[in-house]
Amino acid sequence: MQKEETKPVLSVKSFFHSTVFIRHAVFLLIALLALAVRLPQLGVRPMHTDEAVNAFILGKVLAGEKYHYDPQDRHGPALAELTLPLVRLAGAEKFSDLTESELRLSPVLVGSAMILLFGAAAEMFGFIPCLVAALLFAFTPMPVYYSRYFIHETLFVLATFGLILSGWRALQKNSLGFAALAGLWAALMLACKETAGLHFFALGLAAVIAWRLRAPGKIPPAKTWLAGVSTFLAAGILLFTWGGENWSALADLFRAIPQLAARAGGEGHQKPFSYYFILLAGGGSGAVILVFSLLGLFRAHRSFARLTLAVYAILIVAIYDAIPYKTPWLALNFWLPLALLAGFAVECFWTACGKFYFRAAILAGCAALALLVAHDTRQRVFLNPAGENNPYAYAHTTEDLLGLPVRLAELVRHSKLPNPRIAVVAHDAWPLPWYLRKYAQVGYWQPGRETGAADFFITTTDVTGPLAKNLNDHFRPEFFGVRPNVLLVLWSPVVAPPSQPTP
Repeated sequence: MQKEETKPVLSVKSFFHSTVFIRHAVFLLIALLALAVRLPQLGVRPMHTDEAVNAFILGKVLAGEKYHYDPQDRHGPALAELTLPLVRLAGAEKFSDLTESELRLSPVLVGSAMILLFGAAAEMFGFIPCLVAALLFAFTPMPVYYSRYFIHETLFVLATFGLILSGWRALQKNSLGFAALAGLWAALMLACKETAGLHFFALGLAAVIAWRLRAPGKIPPAKTWLAGVSTFLAAGILLFTWGGENWSALADLFRAIPQLAARAGGEGHQKPFSYYFILLAGGGSGAVILVFSLLGLFRAHRSFARLTLAVYAILIVAIYDAIPYKTPWLALNFWLPLALLAGFAVECFWTACGKFYFRAAILAGCAALALLVAHDTRQRVFLNPAGENNPYAYAHTTEDLLGLPVRLAELVRHSKLPNPRIAVVAHDAWPLPWYLRKYAQVGYWQPGRETGAADFFITTTDVTGPLAKNLNDHFRPEFFGVRPNVLLVLWSPVVAPPSQPTP
């Protein structure tokens, strides 16, 4: 009797690996869902000081001024270069035309586009790890929160991922095109933040270590390296000089080095070594994801690409932990390798547990984790985005400050002043320039400096000297919180009561 020929069963994993179109469609769908999660209520959260500074820089370019790179804690031009065409499409022509939603749309689009890179990385890291990492980037609170933040971090992480992907393909294929693309991504990283040098060092050392341990092939020829380096230099020069308009930016870039060294010492932002671990493990979902990431290290030896990623993760976490200066958005740099490492762990469990009930248990566990993620994201991103108990809202502008421009507008209308003169006296006035951008006559002074006459004053609570006497005699104070434990005072003229008729 002739034995029937049995057809091999096509597993889910092999199906997605063999069907490129469906694989990319999956990641496109996740990217669209990530976009849908990020878009609501973009303008509700108060503007953080860093966002207001970035908006002010963009506003000057909109007004026709040449971009000038400032190494004094202003970072590179990449965010402004990305956002400029978007706000122009929205009709903005000057600083006062900008809105929170328009500005935050650029990191929203970048954070959503990041998901597509995981689809491109499936060949490098495997489908399941990239699927898990894409889901974590799409919906977990940290990447969602900071991709709705008008700062450089999300664009920086995107460029880092682009460098990893294109660099790997350049090594695998000895491709001049991918080498040049890697140089372009590296230039974009540097044009985002000067700390790109730390990542270049960590990635380079990780690749060397993995190369020694895995020996994947021959070292690419000199022309491949030359393509990458020359593209990096050319693109970096164009980005920093704003297309050749400001060549002094190159000298300013070198002057940023001592500033970065001083900044690394803390400057009031010192945190303990364990700060990032506590931050990443926070919430109901953070600890679970972090444990999976640590388990994923044991699966990293399977290929050169995975081993490079694992060593890079260890190095970059160690470097940032060793630096006293710490802010929560810097932890987003860890989320890329940690999310992929978590994917390695999930892949290990999935392939090791071939029976239906084991895989059903894994899916049930993932569903439970998804509920925790949804709860944490809702709490930190939408319900309490600027609260003191939100670990991502670092030195954040309080919602109370939103009442100041509203109250000022009421007073201006009541006073019937078409163009009021407003004097702001404070050591650090940010983010007031954002909230007062509609007024043409606003001046900013350090305490103790002569301001001259003004229709309204905004000061800190410790104002002293002749100005304090003038304000207490002729103006009425109203208090607004600007940051936790920091108050501003809006001073409006005291209106004299109408004279009473003589009996």
